[in-house]
Amino acid sequence: MTTPSGSSRPDDAARTGAAAGGTSGPTDPDAIKAEIEATREQLGRTVDELSHRLDVPARAKEGAARAKDTAVETYRESPPAVVGAGAGLAGLIGLVVWRRRRKRRRAAAAATGSAAALAQARAEARVARKKAAREAARARKAVARNAQRSKRRTRKATRKVRK
Repeated sequence: MTTPSGSSRPDDAARTGAAAGGTSGPTDPDAIKAEIEATREQLGRTVDELSHRLDVPARAKEGAARAKDTAVETYRESPPAVVGAGAGLAGLIGLVVWRRRRKRRRAAAAATGSAAALAQARAEARVARKKAAREAARARKAVARNAQRSKRRTRKATRKVRK
């Protein structure tokens, strides 16, 4: 912090004034009032700056507002990039949640001593997935057969109509 006389410390200003002529500052009352006003203004600015630095909630809100403004500006410049980043972030959060749940389930199964039950449940799930895949394949084939039959019938009907 500097004083109105340009020194960094008040006692430095007093020493330089004393060394120059034995007086510690201006003797004119108007000059003294002006120096006092300048010191008050500087002190007011210093207090304001310190109170701003110590107001953590307000600084956090300012930071959040700045981040929001940056995100909005980035979105306006290139929306696909922001959407892609959001999707990536959502995927990452989903992966973290999935891994935590999986870890908890394994820990719970190990704690209860039901490792065999867990292995059996996994085997049953594997069998159910295979069965569902076979049924889905059968359904796709049936849909394809019905589509081919429908085409044949349509062709036959158009041939009859043309004759």
